[in-house]
Amino acid sequence: MIPTLTRLFKRKMAPRKPAKSTPGLKDILAIRAALLQCVADCDGVPVFRLRHKIEHTQTPQELWMLRNDAYQLISHQHSQNVAAERINALIAVFEGWVEPRQLVRIR
Repeated sequence: MIPTLTRLFKRKMAPRKPAKSTPGLKDILAIRAALLQCVADCDGVPVFRLRHKIEHTQTPQELWMLRNDAYQLISHQHSQNVAAERINALIAVFEGWVEPRQLVRIR
């Protein structure tokens, strides 16, 4: 229990890198492109709706929230393993734009 408490205490006391405040259009377009690429080989009405949402979303945080929808669609059309691989590959694109504690890999 002591090592766990020590680890939690160190994590709380460690300086955090804040998320960047204002992404440029180029940054948003790069994130959108990566997210759209994840679902590029999926089809159907739900995928069309998700693509529409991705194309009209304005912030990295909102795009980060759409990755759950992408995971669901990919896992339906392929498998959970494929979906996890694709979504985990997106973490690098979102680094610096969302809080580091949110950048959790899907298992």
